[in-house]
Amino acid sequence: MKHLVSLLLFVLLTDKYEGAKILGVFILCGKSHYHLGNSLMRGLAEAGNDVTMISPFEDKDPTENGSYRNVVLTGIADGYEDHLKRLNLFGGNDFNSFTHIVGFHKSVYSQVKRAFDHPNVQKLLNSNEQFDAVIIEQFSNDALQVLPHHFNAHFIAFSPVGSYYTVNNMVGNPTMTSYTPGFITTFSRDMSLFQRIYNTLLHLSQCFLEYFVLLDKYEKLLTEYFPSAPSIYDLHFNASLVLLNSHESLGQPVPLVPNMINIGGFHVKPPKVLPVDLQRYLDEAEDGVVLLSFGSNLRMHNMDEGKRNALVNALGKLKQRVLWKWESGYDFELPPNIKRVNWIPQMDVLAHPNVKLFVTHGGLLSQTETIYNGVPVLVIPVFGDQAMNANNAVYDGYGLSLSYHDPQFGEAKLTAVLEKLLSEPRYQENAKRVSRLYHDRYMTPMETAVYWVDYVIRHHGAPHLRVAGVKLPWYKYCLLDVFGVIVISFGLVIISLVFLLKCILKVFQNRKTATKLKGS
Repeated sequence: MKHLVSLLLFVLLTDKYEGAKILGVFILCGKSHYHLGNSLMRGLAEAGNDVTMISPFEDKDPTENGSYRNVVLTGIADGYEDHLKRLNLFGGNDFNSFTHIVGFHKSVYSQVKRAFDHPNVQKLLNSNEQFDAVIIEQFSNDALQVLPHHFNAHFIAFSPVGSYYTVNNMVGNPTMTSYTPGFITTFSRDMSLFQRIYNTLLHLSQCFLEYFVLLDKYEKLLTEYFPSAPSIYDLHFNASLVLLNSHESLGQPVPLVPNMINIGGFHVKPPKVLPVDLQRYLDEAEDGVVLLSFGSNLRMHNMDEGKRNALVNALGKLKQRVLWKWESGYDFELPPNIKRVNWIPQMDVLAHPNVKLFVTHGGLLSQTETIYNGVPVLVIPVFGDQAMNANNAVYDGYGLSLSYHDPQFGEAKLTAVLEKLLSEPRYQENAKRVSRLYHDRYMTPMETAVYWVDYVIRHHGAPHLRVAGVKLPWYKYCLLDVFGVIVISFGLVIISLVFLLKCILKVFQNRKTATKLKGS
């Protein structure tokens, strides 16, 4: 009887639900960005929605439910892959945070323009099609915010790195530079005075560049492609919802306004069965396995030879087996305990109980997967947000960090760090503790994403979730007018008191002079 009632309720609820039409816009060529976007849009499709995704890649696997359509930016990914083969990201420590911002904005601007020019996008723009919501990966590509207006849809932003200055500004959320380091810095949350000064100046420069330079460039771009569209300065602050690829277990807690929702870990799928050779390799590792992978953008053959040899020698001393993801360019002998493979099903390997340590570059997706499985980490950050992720691992006690650009990066230092991680139980214990925090949620990350996207559509953009601060000019939001009035008022009071004091002193001086004259 109980099962019959449940079945009837399910039929009634699903019969009432009509899937929404949702457009996802994820134009960046990085595989990690695509993986996040594809996972989110597939999840929405499998929840019964009609989904279209604009991206440089194509997903040919059908969804179990709903509808999933690709609008592929053909040719763009091939050009990026060729560029990546020529580019040595291991040598990317010759710029500071400020120049990095400028270079990144230029790169994304060109990608936005290529997306607008692409014939497949032009075909969609001219189709008279409409959507209920448009989800845009927010990463300095603000001109894309015209698409919700064009398709008469609600604007939902997705942040691949959690809460940061751009998405905060869009919805009136505070950016606390006193304890929240910029994601491209190497600072921990416990910053020194100098680091807080640098962090604040970096934040102010980012805001200035975003608001007074980049948005102005995108305003001109919209005039060219969408001449009847509202100003970019109106579109920029029109987000109904911001989905954040973050969670308190993945980093530090930060203040969030009501329409910012954490869904960090939504891309993680339960582990699958491993290939037979990998399964045997892991099962037979009596002393455990160390997994080493530097993600999809860093190519191991570009690593400095001296640092590569130091890493090989340090790992070769371990009693554990080592599984090393190495794509190509392999022309040297490895110690017998190291197995090199071109590709690794990383999530599935991390789930194996014999994996004792993960040596990683510190990408957020890799960090999320290691937390999901409760595996300690040695993070060797190279660029971008990797140093921030490394600092989070150290702060939460489930890992150690040794920057690739650290002058002490060598065999002796690597050996000491590896031995410490593998011999001290506290790293394993902390990894399991943080993993429990990750899993302890009232809904899964994907269920949370599906719920809130549907919520925004059900409630016509959910304007009741938007704080009043988003409508304020920047100087009012920062209380500069209030502080100005206070400073001026305080100054006038001081001037008045000084003037009054001078008058009193003058009166006393006159009386004193008059008394002297009478006495004489």
